[in-house]
Amino acid sequence: MTGRLEGTVALVTGASSGIGEATAVALAADGASVAIAARRLDRLEAVSERMGNGANVLIIETDITDEASAAAMVEDTVREFGRLDTLVNNAGVMLLGPIVGAPVEEWRRMVELNVLGLLYSTHAALPHLLEAAASDPRRVADVVNVSSVAGRVARLGSGVYNTTKFGVGAFSESLRQEVTGRHVRVSIIEPGAVATELASHNRPEVLESIASTFANVERMESEDIAESIVFTVTRPRHVAVNEILIRPTEQER
Repeated sequence: MTGRLEGTVALVTGASSGIGEATAVALAADGASVAIAARRLDRLEAVSERMGNGANVLIIETDITDEASAAAMVEDTVREFGRLDTLVNNAGVMLLGPIVGAPVEEWRRMVELNVLGLLYSTHAALPHLLEAAASDPRRVADVVNVSSVAGRVARLGSGVYNTTKFGVGAFSESLRQEVTGRHVRVSIIEPGAVATELASHNRPEVLESIASTFANVERMESEDIAESIVFTVTRPRHVAVNEILIRPTEQER
């Protein structure tokens, strides 16, 4: 089915690759106008081409770890399309390894992007989402926070990444309770292992550990997660999907 999101506007962060790219493509295919935001302009332009000539797409080169830039991203979206119905907070980084002797700069990067960037984007978007939820065509709006199975299970070598994703879960549930009565739905998507570039930013020794852990696991594709996001935001107004945990069949933890 296509066209379920006709007349609505979505904003996807971290849209230059992986889950963000697949989600932007899927939302556009379902009729939404889509703002795609990330730091890599060349990759965003490629994503826009993939979305097709018939899609209404706005490219926003930005760094959401800067509060003013995150706010400007939202305002640019509303200025271009006139409204905002769906925010997909997908941008994130996963830098694993032991806590003892860890490069603190890696911790800072994760907190700034996984937590603060998400908070800045959501804060700026909420007034527009509340307005959209009170108007046609759907009279409901969505915040979708892409978290991780790491937001449920703390693991050796993943302590600070776990910290950021547990934080996303806590923020999401508190916000859900605050705005659900006004028909802004807040959902978290918690993927397990997905075949994206997310792990590639780790140090070589960490990459070896990740490869060993998932050597016999057929990882999910970005499109698998995008499908779950589209499912979430296309439910009827009276249905809120609060949380989806989605893992490869062979992933044990």
